[in-house]
Amino acid sequence: MATVLACGLAVLDVVQTVDHVPAADEKLVADDLLVAAGGPAANAAVTAAALGVGARLVTRVGDAPLGRLVAGDLAAHHVDLVDLAGLDDAPAISTVLVTRGTGQRAVVSVNATRSTPAPLTPEEAAGLVADADAVLVDGHHLDLAVPVAAAARDAGVPVLLDGGSWKPGLERLLALVDWAVLSADLAVPAEVVLGRRSRASSAADPVAAVARLGPGVVARSRGGAPIDVLDATGRRTVDVPEVDVADTLGAGDVLHGALAAWLATRGRTAVDDALAWAATVASASVTAPGTRAWLADADRLAALRGPLLD
Repeated sequence: MATVLACGLAVLDVVQTVDHVPAADEKLVADDLLVAAGGPAANAAVTAAALGVGARLVTRVGDAPLGRLVAGDLAAHHVDLVDLAGLDDAPAISTVLVTRGTGQRAVVSVNATRSTPAPLTPEEAAGLVADADAVLVDGHHLDLAVPVAAAARDAGVPVLLDGGSWKPGLERLLALVDWAVLSADLAVPAEVVLGRRSRASSAADPVAAVARLGPGVVARSRGGAPIDVLDATGRRTVDVPEVDVADTLGAGDVLHGALAAWLATRGRTAVDDALAWAATVASASVTAPGTRAWLADADRLAALRGPLLD
């Protein structure tokens, strides 16, 4: 079985569905509650596993009660957890408010800012990558992600970046990335662009700016709008299916997890086909509430897996 190795953030998502995001001092009663593992790399790993690919997640969770909740949810979704947490580490809690009717969400999280850095040695990173067919990194836990990506580069394993937002030092990781798929919100700091002696205007074009930092394929997702793509063949767009949106939470993570599954099974070929298929998977995920409900439709999942088996 092909295997995706995801390296990055795992959090405990506390998701509540509301009529609207509350104003200052306003109290609301939520319509629904979901508590599950979350985070870009974690959700991507769950997606890859659901699409029939082996999935392993390298992160920091810890053995505190909240960490055990995260680990249990990942195990239930067939993700093999490699927990490199320190003695005092615990997963971050991500508080999410989803607006019923639009599927829009408001998110507050401390991400990986409270974990204990402990960089991997090259030998340790090589051991983690040894049986991987694709590596996904999300820019969190850079002390883990950079050596993992370097080991993957040495082994000829494709590396995909989930570029949700810019993190300090991300340029070091981008130098080791083959595919980078950015969110609409990612902005490259001007000092990073100028430090590469590129045009100052490049900071206003994240796709071009990121391409100058290393990846051969750079794409930018924009919700339901076409995906902006740049690679050696030029600049273009890839369409995204129109669907009735129930909840957009985790849609970008699903997109990246699907792409990682494609890279693991079909390699670095057919960029547009890969993005179009991954967008179809992500679009399916937003038609159901939360980050996991879409996985309950076994027939739809079987149909979505089809291109990986061709």
